[in-house]
Amino acid sequence: MLELVIEQRRRDLGGFEVGRVLPFAQRRMVGPFIFFDHIGPVDFPRGIPRSIDVRPHPHIGLSTVTYLFDGEIMHRDSVGSEQPIRPGEVNWMTAGHGITHSERFERARSEGGRLHAIQTWVALPLEIEETEPAFAHHGIDDLPTFEEGGAWTRLIAGSLSGDQARVKVHSPMFYVHAALAPGARVQLPAEYPERAAYVAAGSIETGGRTFRTGMMLVFTPGQPVLLTGIEHSTVMLLGGEPLGERFIEWNFVSSSRERIQQAKADWRAGRMKLPDLDHDEFIPLPADPPASNPAS
Repeated sequence: MLELVIEQRRRDLGGFEVGRVLPFAQRRMVGPFIFFDHIGPVDFPRGIPRSIDVRPHPHIGLSTVTYLFDGEIMHRDSVGSEQPIRPGEVNWMTAGHGITHSERFERARSEGGRLHAIQTWVALPLEIEETEPAFAHHGIDDLPTFEEGGAWTRLIAGSLSGDQARVKVHSPMFYVHAALAPGARVQLPAEYPERAAYVAAGSIETGGRTFRTGMMLVFTPGQPVLLTGIEHSTVMLLGGEPLGERFIEWNFVSSSRERIQQAKADWRAGRMKLPDLDHDEFIPLPADPPASNPAS
């Protein structure tokens, strides 16, 4: 039932920490999910410097999915979007052949406050890797929620057990936010071949074993999985149909190494348009981009 346990690797991004989970050496992807970062939790004092913000940077070949538990992030991108994202909402940005965006902590700068979020990247199917870039924002009314026996779930994207979120996705997948009271249970059905659960807060039990905050459980296919909250816990459920091999370097994802090299050359030469409302600075291409250390 349990194929692998991945523990987050904490990294300091210069003012706050993230826990990197995917990609992992023994498991590069779960369904279409190729990147998974646990941001914070961090309590920002009022007046944090702009250097903490994530400056404009590029992507290709993926969709970024930002989901907050606490705080606010201001998103700006090169297709003209400017959108604050708040807890329970979804920013779904499709990079396609190329997009740039920034993520700024402007509310925390003016008021202070906690930031706690998950950011994932979802790889695009081969036939639309080079699609036109796009951005979509979804409020909580677009995301089905369910509650039973102390277990609360929100379907963030995709479909599961016959339910479907209004978020447009590009391949068969599911993404769920679950909140479990002590003793509450949630079942992960067997309808997808690749499935995982990430403990974002608290601790859970499955298969007679206990798992704590910062652990991703990757399950073998074919059998439903029952998760039980040991304490008040937050769990992200994710997975879907596999897409095949993808390469990842810095902020670029593609089925082709050559395409990534072209994207690097384009960014280095300034051929990728910066966000309309945030074009005064950007993150330079690292001299030797590490494959497992993307910017957010």
